[in-house]
Amino acid sequence: MSAADEAEEQHPTLALDDTVHQRVRLGILAIAREADRVEFGFLKEQLGATDGNLSRHLKVLEETGLVAVTKGYVGRRPRTWVTLTPHGVEALDRELRALRELVRRLDATGPGHAPA
Repeated sequence: MSAADEAEEQHPTLALDDTVHQRVRLGILAIAREADRVEFGFLKEQLGATDGNLSRHLKVLEETGLVAVTKGYVGRRPRTWVTLTPHGVEALDRELRALRELVRRLDATGPGHAPA
């Protein structure tokens, strides 16, 4: 690959979004993608997060418009639901494309070899 080609082709990790890529936030987005809406307690259980930790990550995702958080009740019990927004779907799709490209690139080089 020439120097011009290398300058044109950025490493796939540059396409990763720090907001999305963090483990718990990526988990929230992935789980929310699989359902119309997901309950806070389910996310907490699936991701092995504490209430405070999950709340902080949801706040980041909500502030960046990737999820919508709705509060309500089931009977007398308060509940919090999370829904992926269209912007969140796009961000997750971009992240997955970048990860696929990274895997493709690494698979193409073979184990223990640097790209030529």
